[in-house]
Amino acid sequence: MGLRAAGAPTSSFSHERGLARVRITMATTAAGDGRITRERYWQLVADGTIGPEDRVELLDGVIVAIAPPAAAHDQALSQLSRLLFVGLGPGLSTRVQLPLEIGACTTTEPDIAVVEGYAEAYAAANPTTAALVVEVADSTVSQDRLTKGPLYAAGGIPEYWIVNLRDGCVEIYRKPVPAERRYAERMVAGPGDRLQTPCLRERQIAVSDVLPLADS
Repeated sequence: MGLRAAGAPTSSFSHERGLARVRITMATTAAGDGRITRERYWQLVADGTIGPEDRVELLDGVIVAIAPPAAAHDQALSQLSRLLFVGLGPGLSTRVQLPLEIGACTTTEPDIAVVEGYAEAYAAANPTTAALVVEVADSTVSQDRLTKGPLYAAGGIPEYWIVNLRDGCVEIYRKPVPAERRYAERMVAGPGDRLQTPCLRERQIAVSDVLPLADS
């Protein structure tokens, strides 16, 4: 996922050299508890330490590499983003693989975030919340459950989906408990089930339409 700070300049450089510089810089630019802050993360982007080709996110103060997506990931992402887009309620829009700022030390780039307002509302600053966050996962299921799930819950994201390509299902998390960094409700929808969310106007999404490869 390409990095983009609202209004921040970008530059191109070697992936290996950039990540080596990040490791060196982290030792002296972290928050008091040892974590990298969002502000410092975007400084690293602005000064070229992290370049536009570096696939990374800031997760709870740690800069983490993003795994390259497989073809099935891109297919599911394309399908779901289209289905959400055509069914969204008024005043909502989708952001695909763009920054979402959560708390002081997290900048994720979820596969899909449904947010209030439209693109122009985020020209100067990235959103800090979303009505729905979706991660499409093949090799990253554990990270999306165990790392990102608690971060989204702590940020008060009301609904979080993991499109689990590995197991052919969609995991649905609702009712965040921010103080405990968890969701109180978890459901699993498989082929034959339909997805519902308050973001959609009386519409449902068939899981089989999101996971076209699930039956193959």
